[in-house]
Amino acid sequence: MPHPRFDPLAGVRAADAPPVDVFVSGTVFLDIIFTGLARTPQPGTEEWADGMASCPGGIANLAIAARRLGLRTALASAFSDDDYGDFCWRTMESGEHIDLTHSRRFHDWHSPVTVSMSVERDRTMVTHGHPPPISPAEFIGCPPRSAAVLIDLAEHVDGELPTWVRQARSQGSLLFADVGWDATQRWDPGVLDRLDSVHAFFPNAAEAMAYTRTATAQDALYAIADRVPLAVVTRGSEGALAIDATSAEEAAVPALRVDALDPTGAGDVFGAALTLGTLAHWPLRDRLSFASLCSALAIQQFGGSLAAPGWGDIADWWRVARARREGTAYESSVARRYAFLDAIVPTLPESACRRATATIARRADVEGLG
Repeated sequence: MPHPRFDPLAGVRAADAPPVDVFVSGTVFLDIIFTGLARTPQPGTEEWADGMASCPGGIANLAIAARRLGLRTALASAFSDDDYGDFCWRTMESGEHIDLTHSRRFHDWHSPVTVSMSVERDRTMVTHGHPPPISPAEFIGCPPRSAAVLIDLAEHVDGELPTWVRQARSQGSLLFADVGWDATQRWDPGVLDRLDSVHAFFPNAAEAMAYTRTATAQDALYAIADRVPLAVVTRGSEGALAIDATSAEEAAVPALRVDALDPTGAGDVFGAALTLGTLAHWPLRDRLSFASLCSALAIQQFGGSLAAPGWGDIADWWRVARARREGTAYESSVARRYAFLDAIVPTLPESACRRATATIARRADVEGLG
């Protein structure tokens, strides 16, 4: 795997550290994104979009978010050998430098595709896909030794985590888990039984309250903290809450004031940033603030994985925020909250990673993506 241009874990890596920081597995979709629609298309009509872009989506959102933050990232996924699969593989391996050793190409299997239409800051999506020819466990085999594995609890419905996940944990990986929205609205509390082996769990407030049968985000946090060492509840525009039993810390951070355009992949960006901060042994408040910042930078852009920020984007933001530290009470508060970046940003190389514009058309025709 190529060395990252900036390694945020360089100061904490031991000589026998795992070769991979983050290992993830899931479905990669080709995302085709249309923006600037005046209205949602109706039957029998045609609407023209002001912009479009294409990029790997699905689990690629998480893998790309982690890699752009400098984490050595490996992905296990199924890829077709069609043109869409070629594009996604090439973008992730050559463009984002993600290790695809545990991924597989399949002949005569159609790439999963999602078309997303953005209308007045909301989304309508159409998806097509088929299960891969073999299960992920079959093409993963023995997972690579990694510092962390990121999983979605809702994807594992058989009562326990897959063998490869348990094997990764036995090799020393910390398990970081999220959970998707339950379209059935049953919110089976048995899903939380899979947290027994998990180090960190970071659902959003609606999911956390539904699964824990609590009435507030704070009570949901306490219920989750009874099950995992690191409990986090994200609250969108209200910020995030967390308890870390390993360091006896509890923290709450407000969200940054931003003009949100597209929430696609924001949770993945938050999870990748939280994982980085945890592996780097940052204080809990700094981890939450950093994850909230990365998420805020992502939602100001269109495009899922295209919007995931790199350290260059973070440095640009911090230089502006720091220059405003003597401004309003809010600006002063932001500067104090992110003062820990002073120790990182000066060490960044000029080539520090920034957002990319991966698109089949070779340029992203979406205003604000560049």
